[in-house]
Amino acid sequence: MEKVTLDAGTLLCPVPAVMVSCGRDTEKNIITIAWTGIINSKPPLTYISVRKSRYSHDIILKEREFVINLTTRQLAFATDWCGVKSGEDFDKFDEMGLTPVDCQEVKCPMIGESPVNLECKVLEVREYPSHDMFVAEIVRVHADKSLIDEDGRLELDKAGLITYIHGEYFGVNKAPIGRFGFSVMRRKTRKRINREKHLKRAEANRRAKAARSHRKNR
Repeated sequence: MEKVTLDAGTLLCPVPAVMVSCGRDTEKNIITIAWTGIINSKPPLTYISVRKSRYSHDIILKEREFVINLTTRQLAFATDWCGVKSGEDFDKFDEMGLTPVDCQEVKCPMIGESPVNLECKVLEVREYPSHDMFVAEIVRVHADKSLIDEDGRLELDKAGLITYIHGEYFGVNKAPIGRFGFSVMRRKTRKRINREKHLKRAEANRRAKAARSHRKNR
């Protein structure tokens, strides 16, 4: 495959498109962040990189806490709007009709409409020329009840999550290419997993059909 050489730049894609809530009371705010990720598993550590000039930067620096709120297709407009407007000029919760919900471990609110919320406490701040990186521990996770299956498994594929690629938002395709380890999976294991998926889909369709029939006959 022939290559073209480009200037050095921030072209690691795709990246998450998340809304980060911070502050409290009248200072509460939302900033859209694409530069975030996981650093460690136990304890669960994450980070967000925030431009020094952003309104939320000083709030997070002072409060030492924030919430990462995952975003969806339904939240795409709000996600973009909260990224281009400043909390100095707008109450973003109010403007976008988003619900501030009290957290358990941090004092800033999470976004009720987000499918998953990660409460985070800042451990350290690393300063760089354009951005500061806030390294934080994830101290509590909240998930929409509708995304939890019968076995207690979180089905994020049903959330309609979005991602960010070089200036544009894209929906995450619901159909997976494969699960972790599929390249070395034994044929017998693959057949078992596919059979379990088929049975699960059949059961879900049966329940949906029963629910429609119940509503029709009421």
